[in-house]
Amino acid sequence: MTLGIRGEQDRPAPGQRATSSTPAGRWAALIRTKSVEQSIRDTDEPDSKLRKDLTAWDLTIFGVAVVVGAGIFTLTAQTAGGVAGPSVSLAFVFAAIACGLTALCYAEFASTVPVAGSAYTFSYATFGELAAWIIGWDLILEFALAVSVVAKGWSQYLGQVMGSHSPIAHFGSVSFDWGAVLLIAVLTVLLAIGTKVSSRVSAVAVAIKLAVIAVVVVVGLRYFKASNLTPFIPPAKPGSAGSGIHQTLFSWLTGAGNSEFGWYGLLAAASLVFFAFIGFDVVATTAEETKDPQRNVPRGILGSLAIVTVLYVVVSLVLTGMVPYTDLAAKDATLATAFAVHGVTWAKNVISIGALAGLTTVVMVLFLGQTRVLYAMARDGLLPRGLARTGSKGTPVRITVIVGVICAVLAGFVQFGTLEEMVNIGTLFAFVLVSIGVLILRRTRPELPRGFRVPLVPVIPILAVLACIWLMLNLSVETWLRFVIWMIVGFGLYFTYGVRHSLLRKVYR
Repeated sequence: MTLGIRGEQDRPAPGQRATSSTPAGRWAALIRTKSVEQSIRDTDEPDSKLRKDLTAWDLTIFGVAVVVGAGIFTLTAQTAGGVAGPSVSLAFVFAAIACGLTALCYAEFASTVPVAGSAYTFSYATFGELAAWIIGWDLILEFALAVSVVAKGWSQYLGQVMGSHSPIAHFGSVSFDWGAVLLIAVLTVLLAIGTKVSSRVSAVAVAIKLAVIAVVVVVGLRYFKASNLTPFIPPAKPGSAGSGIHQTLFSWLTGAGNSEFGWYGLLAAASLVFFAFIGFDVVATTAEETKDPQRNVPRGILGSLAIVTVLYVVVSLVLTGMVPYTDLAAKDATLATAFAVHGVTWAKNVISIGALAGLTTVVMVLFLGQTRVLYAMARDGLLPRGLARTGSKGTPVRITVIVGVICAVLAGFVQFGTLEEMVNIGTLFAFVLVSIGVLILRRTRPELPRGFRVPLVPVIPILAVLACIWLMLNLSVETWLRFVIWMIVGFGLYFTYGVRHSLLRKVYR
């Protein structure tokens, strides 16, 4: 096969072979980009072709499915009670704006390069192979941990629904979370069967959790008092910041403390609830399986983000209007806490069912994103090419099974603790590269057809980068250290395997 890069002037002349024996040549090989045209041509390879089944409606469902999870039932209450008070609804608006800036960049890239892999594929077209590997390795961490962590959360809600029966078995000192493993096993089968089937299952689960949210809102409005929203931004007070590697990187660099409530608390709350929106980027990984991706992928990304923003704001307003925010100060506060204050005890079971449905779709779509990133990397030769083969259903079955087994082992036996923050830093790092990539591709390939264009370039991409960097600075030093270690491992794997098997590099040896 022939691989394209940015500009035909970089291709070796007939009868000549490019060399990477010099330092300059080796560096050039690392930053050599894969052309958009070649990325699109690769989607037609017979033995690794994905089936195009998805519509804008399917993508919107996927977006809502992955973003609206248990967070709407727990994060809203905890942030209102401990950080922002009634202004948590405004925090969601701020977070949605920050997230929307990045979503615009994803929408342009996905409409320009409608290929599986999302940020990995986008980085390959703009920054080159090494950067593409880095972001791909980063996404592997993000998705694998997210699938496993959320599956364990699903298992906890299953235990609440089951009552006295726990989905965790104990074998001596070893605990086995069979509930999480069961969920991952079922989703592995569904995703191997076909993406369209997964979309239909997601649609049913999304309908269930939206129905639960509707019940929460309707019943909650019966107890709504406008006086509970005053003061909307409570007076600031000193907070309990961590110390050492447990404090945020911003606090470590500046020596600044933190506070709760007030305007600083509102901004801190925006940083917290931003992560409730994480997941919309997974929609971009399905671009290769979408009918008319130039039109439908931007619609799916932006449409799902708009829907979930409305849901979060409405639920947070109803919640803080039901009870004074001080009644939500406990660390384990949830939506059910507000209903319990009014004696509505049955709400806990309904919310648990909604959380089960919500987390099912979150795990499914994150699982889907993981397999598509690995599929794209394998098709480029950075991982074993055999993993990119698709079955009769047009899905990468081998990768799906491997991811399922790994995530099941992690979810079944590992206690994650603070490792959950690794999901956040991985996502934000991808957001930064995608936002910068829009500016680069606009400059290097202005002639490319774009089904969607980010308005006000370069202002919006720059604001997206600044917003993401600010959020990354609010993650702990411990998380940053773990992230660096993971990246060092990734560099080792790339230079021992990826550089030797990369299809793009083989053209220039």
